[in-house]
Amino acid sequence: MYMSEDRINYLDHAATTPVREDVLEKMLPYFTQKFGNPSSLYALAGEARYGVDEAREQVAGVLGARTGEIVFTGGGSESDNTAIKGIAAARATSSAGLRRGGHIITTAIEHHAVIHSVEQLEKMGYEATVVGVDSKGRVDPGEFASAVRPDTFLVSVMLVNNEVGTIQDVPAISQQVREAADRVGTNVLVHTDAVQAAGKLSLNVDDLGIDLMSLSGHKIYGPKGVGVLYVRRGTELEPLIAGGGQENQMRSGTENVAAIVGMGEALVLSEAERTSSRPRLQALSERLIEGIAERVPTSTFNGSHTDRVAEIANFSFAGVEGEPVLLGLDFKAIAASSGSACSSASLEPSHVLLAMGISPEMAVGSLRISMGRETTETDIDDVLQVLPEILQQLESFPAGAGN
Repeated sequence: MYMSEDRINYLDHAATTPVREDVLEKMLPYFTQKFGNPSSLYALAGEARYGVDEAREQVAGVLGARTGEIVFTGGGSESDNTAIKGIAAARATSSAGLRRGGHIITTAIEHHAVIHSVEQLEKMGYEATVVGVDSKGRVDPGEFASAVRPDTFLVSVMLVNNEVGTIQDVPAISQQVREAADRVGTNVLVHTDAVQAAGKLSLNVDDLGIDLMSLSGHKIYGPKGVGVLYVRRGTELEPLIAGGGQENQMRSGTENVAAIVGMGEALVLSEAERTSSRPRLQALSERLIEGIAERVPTSTFNGSHTDRVAEIANFSFAGVEGEPVLLGLDFKAIAASSGSACSSASLEPSHVLLAMGISPEMAVGSLRISMGRETTETDIDDVLQVLPEILQQLESFPAGAGN
């Protein structure tokens, strides 16, 4: 039985966020009064087209990009797929097809949208190098760059990991990859999945040194079903969705105007609050981590204490699985997760934690708590009060009982 909405302590913001009221307010007219198709020529369509254009300007402003480099998509996963497969397809069709195949570099802790896209390309004859991480979930830029080969054409590395919150040094990775590419005489494009970084870190594309970036609306208090793919000018990319040629020929289909308007507004508001929200969220994060370490001495904090965003904290508990912990928290009206929202219902241990060297037994017992703009000290204190009780009950329950 689910608790009523007003009683839920929501601590799964890395999975999704509620649409904030000012974003919804800006979206609403595009469902009713301004419902026109942006591709049409009459005034009603012009209102819709203006909404899309304004959102594009908003996103470009946050990214330090040109409006023509912003492509609206159906979400972060589509953006990742378009970046990886679109670059590969453009390479395959260029130069009269003389550059089929090639080499891609990514990391062992990417989102499944990246991992599975790369795996699909491998089935088509491409080769991939998957770079590992250290025990804190960090990629060594030098090791990453050392994987560059003469046939490498794309690297993909996420800016903030969605399970443990680790920040990758994307500027250093990008710089060293390009230096390595120059040495072997090739051109390598850099893609970053920045879905979890929006509203937490700067997204300036020049500072990051990237050519492609993926974003998602529902992680930043915008609507679901909308995302952004930044494509640096001059980058050849074959669209995944063919049709009427919307989004500068890069993503066909009638624009989801209301969602696009919400995406632009949500990103601007998240960026505006990014710096001012840091001290409060950092204090809440430290309260949580120190509190769990004190109350559950057998717990393990997964990730880096320094190179991470404050919003995401991941823990493992010996001798228990994540699912019953989540159910216990849910019974107490606390919503959290065991890792990625795409795989949290699975009993398989997290691929991110395994890549960090955590044992399968500990990885399967992980808990991710992710905070947001409305998280309070009371929310954290509630977790610290009920979590030890839940773990104690699970530890005392005989293994395999009830099977």
